[in-house]
Amino acid sequence: MDKRYKPLSLSEQMRIRQQVVEDILANPHWPLQQVVQHLKTSLRLTTAELAKVAGISARTLQDIEQGRSQGTVQTMNKILGVMDLRLGVCKI
Repeated sequence: MDKRYKPLSLSEQMRIRQQVVEDILANPHWPLQQVVQHLKTSLRLTTAELAKVAGISARTLQDIEQGRSQGTVQTMNKILGVMDLRLGVCKI
């Protein structure tokens, strides 16, 4: 957890995680860059920490955050997998 914040209780962590999932699902129009930034800041993680948990390089995550890369579906699923979410494609 980012050292700028005081530690949260388990119930507070669970509440924040649920809110993050709700925020992401409620905003399907958000670009992936914004989803990543929201996920990182809401969970109070540094870029390096989120990258490690997601199993990707910090550079890849940083490139997505700064708009230099859109990321692949596989990469986004790794990032979203931190919250038990997956990027989906559906036919309308």
